[in-house]
Amino acid sequence: MSTIYSVAASLDGFVAGPDDDLDWLLQFGFDAFQEHHDRFAAGVGALAMGATTYEWLRTHDDTWPYQDRVTWVFSSRSLEVPTDGDVRVVSGDVRDHHGQVVTSAGGRDVWIVGGGVLAAQYQQAGLLDELHVTVMPIALGAGTPLLPVGSDTGVLDLVGTTVFDGGAVELRYRTSNPG
Repeated sequence: MSTIYSVAASLDGFVAGPDDDLDWLLQFGFDAFQEHHDRFAAGVGALAMGATTYEWLRTHDDTWPYQDRVTWVFSSRSLEVPTDGDVRVVSGDVRDHHGQVVTSAGGRDVWIVGGGVLAAQYQQAGLLDELHVTVMPIALGAGTPLLPVGSDTGVLDLVGTTVFDGGAVELRYRTSNPG
C-alpha cells in the first residue's frame, strides 16, 4: 500500500491554468491514457483531495465519479456531500486523518487527487510515498503549480516512465519518506 500523488501537469509545471481551467488538459482526450489509468485506479482503495478539487468535480460531473471508493476531502469549511458516494469531509492536519484514510483503502493505495497543496502537506508530514506526474506537451505560462512554491520534496528516485501517444510522458518517483 502506498500513498501516491498522481497528476497531469503542463511542461512548465502547472496542473491547472488560470482560474482552475482544465480545458488545456481536456484537449488531449483520454484514449491514449485510459488503459494505463484504469490499471492505476484498480489499485486505489481511497482518495484524498482538497476542497477546490472536490468542488470542481461536483460542478463538472452529474454523478460522483468515485462511487466505489471512499473519498476524503480536506477542507476548512463545510461542504455538501453527494448521496451517490462515500465522501468524508475532514479538517486539520493530514497526520490526524491519515490512519483512517489508509484503513478505508482496505490494503490498496491512497490516491492524492488534484492540486499540489494537499500533496505538499502529505510530503511535509512524511506520508507521501510516490509522485506520478504525467507531463503534457504544452506550456501554460501561469496557473496552479504542481506543488506550492517553497515545497521541498528532497531528492526523488525515478522508478518508472511511460510514454503515451501524442507526446505525454508519465514520470513515477519514489520519495525519501519511509512509507
